[in-house]
Amino acid sequence: MSAATPDILLSELSEGILTLTLNRPERLNAMSHALLDAVVAALDAADQNDAVKAVIFTGAGRGFCAGTDRSGGPETFRNARVGSVEEHRDIGGVLTLRIFNMRKPVIAAINGPAVGAGCGLALAADIRLMSDAALISTGYLKIGLSPDAGVSYFLPRLIGLARATELLLTSRDLPAAEAERMGLVARVLPATQFQQEVSDYANRLAAGPPVALTLTKRLLRDSLDSTLLPQLRDELQGIMQCLKSRDAHEAFAAFREKRRPTFEGK
Repeated sequence: MSAATPDILLSELSEGILTLTLNRPERLNAMSHALLDAVVAALDAADQNDAVKAVIFTGAGRGFCAGTDRSGGPETFRNARVGSVEEHRDIGGVLTLRIFNMRKPVIAAINGPAVGAGCGLALAADIRLMSDAALISTGYLKIGLSPDAGVSYFLPRLIGLARATELLLTSRDLPAAEAERMGLVARVLPATQFQQEVSDYANRLAAGPPVALTLTKRLLRDSLDSTLLPQLRDELQGIMQCLKSRDAHEAFAAFREKRRPTFEGK
């Protein structure tokens, strides 16, 4: 099934994988307010749709996302104000928060430059797969701005404070091989086979048990601000919830019968 939601965002659902393609290639898929609204609406719908097992984010043309569309100059941020993220005023903050709170696994398929808020979009995803022809850059200091879109939150947690500081203060381009070495992306894939390999990876992820996947995501997210004892309690609570699911019984039966399990998300 495929549809345009609208033309600036292409949406395709196939075998449980929802692929969302930012479709402003003439602007390297820079995020406008209209595109933001389309993405948030698509993610809201995906979280409520049992047919969606995983989400892929990617970009049309040669870019992943060049960040917030600044073609309007400072007016781009004129409506933003402190505390307004929840009110859909700050483009980068709203988007990364929505991705971070997704119940379904989210893959950022970085096919080209991911810069500024585009970098934040990628960092908010659960898994980052990167083309060997792509690059990542925080980019903010190049245009006289400090970070947004959660970049200052995610980077130190993913690669450590020292590396995050260097990337933010220099705004240098980070090639795919180096991003993989520092653990910023899970895998670097050949540009010539990128789309197919991302699809294969997503299919393996989507075949997992949805209940356990959602609970695992929640545990990882909450661990960022937790201590060990509460985390152990939450883990046990998650295990007990999983054991009540039909998926867990199916997994145990499949193990005994030496076959591949089929999960329903129930």
